[in-house]
Amino acid sequence: MIERINPSTVVKPASKYVQAVVHTAAAKRIVVSGQIGVTPDGNTVQGTEGQMRQAWANVFAVLAAAGFEKRHLVKATIYVTEPNQVLLYRKIRDEVMDGLLCANTYIQVAGLASPDFTVEIEAEAVLD
Repeated sequence: MIERINPSTVVKPASKYVQAVVHTAAAKRIVVSGQIGVTPDGNTVQGTEGQMRQAWANVFAVLAAAGFEKRHLVKATIYVTEPNQVLLYRKIRDEVMDGLLCANTYIQVAGLASPDFTVEIEAEAVLD
């Protein structure tokens, strides 16, 4: 069973995510390596928005390959190299998640594996 928690004893989330996700230990769990804005044929998508969308598509493709759906997502962490992209990230995340909530962390970093990459998203999902 997956339980999403927003306790009244901490600040309300700044956007559409939850403070915590609780799941049973007997569940099937997947940890998805950081996904970048690169298409299956190896082309890097141009622009931060495009890379965010492609990185999410890659996360969902990995989940699907293991028999998971986006509703099973419990945690996502995004790394971005460009400043002031949090509002764009929230907009895209909210669109691709179709109203589903998960724990979420947004981190601005100096760089990723290639200077061409501006976004990387790693994720965890649980299938109970």
